[in-house]
Amino acid sequence: MFTATLIAAGALQRGDISKARDALDGAGVVPGDWAWLDEGDAADIAFTGDPVAARAALEGLGPDVVVQPSQARAKKLLVADMDSTMITIECIDELADYAGIKAEIAAVTEAAMRGELDFGEALDARVALLKNLDAAAIDRCRLERVKIMPGAVALIRTMKAHGARSVLVSGGFTVFAEPVAAEIGFDVAIANRLGILDGRLDGLVARPIVDAATKLATIEAERAALGLDVAATMAVGDGANDIPMIRAAGLGVAYHAKPKTAAAAAARIDKGDLTALLWAQGYPRARWVEA
Repeated sequence: MFTATLIAAGALQRGDISKARDALDGAGVVPGDWAWLDEGDAADIAFTGDPVAARAALEGLGPDVVVQPSQARAKKLLVADMDSTMITIECIDELADYAGIKAEIAAVTEAAMRGELDFGEALDARVALLKNLDAAAIDRCRLERVKIMPGAVALIRTMKAHGARSVLVSGGFTVFAEPVAAEIGFDVAIANRLGILDGRLDGLVARPIVDAATKLATIEAERAALGLDVAATMAVGDGANDIPMIRAAGLGVAYHAKPKTAAAAAARIDKGDLTALLWAQGYPRARWVEA
C-alpha cells in the first residue's frame, strides 16, 4: 500500500482530491480511501499500484505531491542542506556582497548548484576572491542577511519531539551553519571552515571539503550508527551536491530545487514551505512543535 500526500496550505479543496483520484485511476493505479491531515492544507490518498506511475499522474495538478510507502512515514533521521534549504540565502553570495563582488560570485554559485561546475573547484575559486575581507563581515552577514526558512523550526523540533535525529550538512561554512543549527534545533552541524588570519579571510578553505561525497557519507554513517533501515531516513536539499544523499534516503526531497536535483529526487516540494515535510510524514498541525 502506498500513500499520496497532497499539500497546498490554505488552498487544498475537495475538488483537488477528486482530480487526483481520477488521475490515479487513469494511470492504472487503484485509489483507496482518502483523509484530511489538516482540512484545506493537506490530505492523504491511499492507493495500490505503481508509485512511479502515480507520481507522474499527479505532478502538474497544482498541489505539491509526495508519494511513498504507507509504512515508516515518520522518519527517524533527517539529513538536510543549509543554504536555500534551511535558510533563505546562499551565504557565500551574501558575504561576497560585503566585498562588493556579489554578482560575480553568485553566478558561480548558481552554476555549481546546477551541477555545471565541480563543487570543490568552484568553492575554492569563490573563497579565493574573498581574500582579505574583514572577518567582521561574517558576523554582520549572519545578523543582517541570514533568515531561517519558513517551516524549518517546526520541521526539526517536531521530528526531534518524536524521537528523530537531525543533521545539518552544508557545503557552506561553520561560521553560519553552527549558529543556524543551534537556532533551528539540529543535533549537529557539519560544514566547511573558512581560513582567517589576522582578522581577515585568507582565501582558503580547510581540508577536507564538505561536498556531495561528504553528504552521502554522512547519511550512511548516521543511519548505520542509529541502526536504521533506509526507509526510516529522509534527506532534503536544493543543489546538485545534494543529489547523492537525496538518492540514498528513504524519502529524498528536492526543495525548491535546481532542475537536475528535482529530476533526481523521489519527492519535490516546489510551492510549500518546509512544513510540507511534516504533512508528508503524516503529522497534522496538532502534533507540530513550533517553539
